[in-house]
Amino acid sequence: MSHAQDNSNGSPIARAFTEARRAGRATPTYPGQEPKTLAAAYEIQDDAIALWPDRVAGWKLGRINAPHDANFGAGRLAGPIFSRNVWLAGEAPVRFGVIPGGFAAVEAEYVLELGETAPDRDGWTAETVAPLVERVFIGVEIAGSPFAGINNHGPAVTASDFGNNAGLILGREVASWRERLSGLTCSMTIDGAVIGRGGAALIPGGPLDSLAFLLNLLHQRGRRLEAGQLISTGAATGVHDIVAGQSAIADFGPDGSIACVAVPANGANG
Repeated sequence: MSHAQDNSNGSPIARAFTEARRAGRATPTYPGQEPKTLAAAYEIQDDAIALWPDRVAGWKLGRINAPHDANFGAGRLAGPIFSRNVWLAGEAPVRFGVIPGGFAAVEAEYVLELGETAPDRDGWTAETVAPLVERVFIGVEIAGSPFAGINNHGPAVTASDFGNNAGLILGREVASWRERLSGLTCSMTIDGAVIGRGGAALIPGGPLDSLAFLLNLLHQRGRRLEAGQLISTGAATGVHDIVAGQSAIADFGPDGSIACVAVPANGANG
């Protein structure tokens, strides 16, 4: 449950992005004055969440690299993941839509599932959030936006459009994650070529630090994390651009793999 302000009328920027996403239509330029702060970006994001006809099933985290991290006062940004854009991985590749002329990428991720609703406070750390986590899964975040330049104008622009999220593919549960999390490794392949290797150690502070950041941020925004929600903790091999027709495989070694294929969006693709 959110106790954030009701912004159901939406800002012009939020309306433009949500309408473009629902239509599967690219936005050639940023649809308004670019936000200069993350606070302004999250106001736009809150407007867009209120306009989007689906519930928030979880959140994604994305890294803010130097020098933007110092300039914007944060090392990460966050965006919502909506329930209809959470897909379960199976034997067949998962098909996901990309907006022609927009932005799309795949990211190998470690996904945390909350076992209880988090107390509404700040001051969270990687150590204090650990008891809140029930399970950890392998996953692939589908990054996506109608605006092809979403990542080229600074983190506030990225955050304003759902944090550049378009979905999450949820894979197998990671066994004995409390003992193994920091040492987990993975790789990403697109069209048969390995384009990224990494693991949980590539996420600054680790996946639990991502959760701590998110809880502190959502407290500031008047939102809470609920039991059962999913947290995609950050790109573990990098952010890998993809276009319709390409296939990707995220390989998590003994913890399984996730295959997916990009197809042209037909509207309502978050």
